[in-house]
Amino acid sequence: MSDQLKRRVADRLAHVADELVTLSNELHDDPELGWQEVRSSARVAAVLERHGFVVERPYLGLETAFRAVYGRGDGFTVGFLAEYDALPALGHACGHNLISAMSVGGAIALAEVADELGVTVEVIGTPAEEGYGGKIELLERGAFTELDFALMAHPAPVDVAEAEPLAVAHWHIRYDGKAAHAAGYPERGVNANDAFLIAQTAIALLRQQLPAGVRVHGVQTRGGEAPNAIPERTEGRWYVRAGTTEKLLELEQRVLNCFEAGALATGAALTVTPEGGRYSEMRTDVEALDLYRANAVAVGRDFDVDPAAAAMNRASTDMGNVSQVVNAIHPYIGVGGEASNHQLEFAEACVGPAAEQTLRDGAVALAWTALDVARRRAASAFASASATPEGERA
Repeated sequence: MSDQLKRRVADRLAHVADELVTLSNELHDDPELGWQEVRSSARVAAVLERHGFVVERPYLGLETAFRAVYGRGDGFTVGFLAEYDALPALGHACGHNLISAMSVGGAIALAEVADELGVTVEVIGTPAEEGYGGKIELLERGAFTELDFALMAHPAPVDVAEAEPLAVAHWHIRYDGKAAHAAGYPERGVNANDAFLIAQTAIALLRQQLPAGVRVHGVQTRGGEAPNAIPERTEGRWYVRAGTTEKLLELEQRVLNCFEAGALATGAALTVTPEGGRYSEMRTDVEALDLYRANAVAVGRDFDVDPAAAAMNRASTDMGNVSQVVNAIHPYIGVGGEASNHQLEFAEACVGPAAEQTLRDGAVALAWTALDVARRRAASAFASASATPEGERA
């Protein structure tokens, strides 16, 4: 490799690779749900602190968020984003253990050359990505505003450079009815479970008229307590997804009407509570993405994949909201195998030799990309300054 800075970055990553694998495995073996990642966030922050990063934790009043900073560059600030929340019953079936390890590794490796580049390196620990919008909450509290560039890589079955996530809204649904003996006094009850059944039937019928690419899906988390009692309360969590936030806003009321139909038909009272803010579509920094693609290929990644295997690219992420205010990329990096995200088998694929190679590849590719972006922006700024007539300079 002729690029000495990149060689130093890769060497630094190799030096800490075992530590990163340990971090990934510890997160995987001790999964914590969104907003509850006390041990996970502490583990990630501790590795950064050992390598000279100054850690602020909690961050912006969020107990399981943190900000770790290395260097005080005067020209460019890059932020590696770390996710570490798990899924109920599925553990790290979305590979957030690898996301954290790759971002930590990329940041430590880039810190090796931060002084020469005049770069400040940050890692921001972002809790509750799985449906609660931790990054949105951080944005509302002022996070990410000092970054010039934000990046992370997300595990998937195969490598896909450009993320095209859907915008999504998350709702908690609740119906309140009235309990009664199901055999003795059924006429005295108001069946909250029937309300949910009517709503789900209406949604199923609505899907026939929805545009291609729109997704409406959810689960009922409470359906009643006893078969001989009219269910007094039912609850569920539902997602609505569309290609853009604008299209999502057009769609939401049509889905809400289905839930209102359940209430109208049964007499149960409906309560809809948003769970976090809406996730936005991704606004990708195309130039930075081209650099990532080249760097990923240089470490042996392959983007020549079957489009059907790249379906994870149409999921949703609150990184989309960050990309609306900061130049950002969010590539997917493959762990191999037949499993896909949010399957138990995918959680199993996120540890072991293949996952460890993905970790090393992703960390190096991210660090090299941040390095390239920093140098290109510095060169562009220098060229602009050089082109300014002497009399017009301050």
